[in-house]
Amino acid sequence: MRKLTTEDYTVSNWSGGTTTQLAIFPPEAKYADRDFLWRVSSATVELEASDFTVLPDYERLIATIKGEIVLTHNDGAPLRLQPYAVHAFSGADATHSVGRCTDFNLMLCRGRASGTMEAMTVDTTLEPCAPVSLVSTPGETLLLYCADGTCTAIEETTQAGAQSVSLRPGETLLLTEPASLRLSGQGRFLLCRMRCK
Repeated sequence: MRKLTTEDYTVSNWSGGTTTQLAIFPPEAKYADRDFLWRVSSATVELEASDFTVLPDYERLIATIKGEIVLTHNDGAPLRLQPYAVHAFSGADATHSVGRCTDFNLMLCRGRASGTMEAMTVDTTLEPCAPVSLVSTPGETLLLYCADGTCTAIEETTQAGAQSVSLRPGETLLLTEPASLRLSGQGRFLLCRMRCK
């Protein structure tokens, strides 16, 4: 269980704003070389209209965490993407964006990696409230990103006892081994699960 903060991230520019790379696999991969199996990032869209980078070998999942954008793929019907709604599309698509936002992205190498992304709301401050649990399985990498609020993730193990990590906005929890987590706190999160083939 590893906590990632701004010191661990890589920031770069793209044609419409900036991108913050939260995690990439394998760790030595370079986005510019297109040699990664999966990549998780958050980007700012600062232009009113912009075009996404074409990534023919990748599947993409995107959600906005601030603001709304309207996307069109290959000059098709427009899609309004509201905050925390996850949208999947092919990186090979010619994708045009209208609107300003901060988004969250998962990229998966087609045929070599698979994964999911979902938005989560955690609020264990209400009574009565069932605990929020997450379980990662063998061969799976789990990434939990705190978009808003705070949360404590408690990993319960039989060998070393319980370990805990607190997350604030912009911080990430990365699990590369099977684990069972219990979440407490209040906030909005993005959860990614990745598996390499």
